[in-house]
Amino acid sequence: MPPARSRRGGSLQAEMGQRRPFRSKRQEAAVALLRTASVVTRAFARLVEPSELSWPQYNALRIVRGAGSGGIATLTIRERMIDEGTTITRLLDKLEAAGLIRRERSRPDRRQVLCFVTPEGRRLLDGLDPKVDALDEEVTAELSETRLTAFIDMLDDIRQANAGRGAPRHTVRAEA
Repeated sequence: MPPARSRRGGSLQAEMGQRRPFRSKRQEAAVALLRTASVVTRAFARLVEPSELSWPQYNALRIVRGAGSGGIATLTIRERMIDEGTTITRLLDKLEAAGLIRRERSRPDRRQVLCFVTPEGRRLLDGLDPKVDALDEEVTAELSETRLTAFIDMLDDIRQANAGRGAPRHTVRAEA
């Protein structure tokens, strides 16, 4: 277990080249959360890049594989994405063009499109899985099991408290 570290005051400020202090601890925490998410996401994106996948494409492909032989609806994939802002149709178009998924219209409701992983998509993921699993371990290796559990709990609290703030906007049409 790594030794506990003391807080390095100002490290985020220095990293970002920021001269003035944060307005508050809460602002510093919010910026640290966003910056950390960006750094970790970039590490995962670089890991899957050699496979000619973006990080959101990898995420969608894993979701499709996880659905099994019954397939999964396009909108369900979007709901399960790590980054909810992803444009799912374009992303799935690229995965289909690469031969990693196939899409079929559902029966009897032909409006619904189901996605299925192809054998090629499954092989690609099987090769990436051990690398992604190793990076999962590496990005949090600095945390003891106790701190890791507390960290997950804190992130859950923040995510739940803010879920409504990032909810999709619904367009209100004006009456004619």
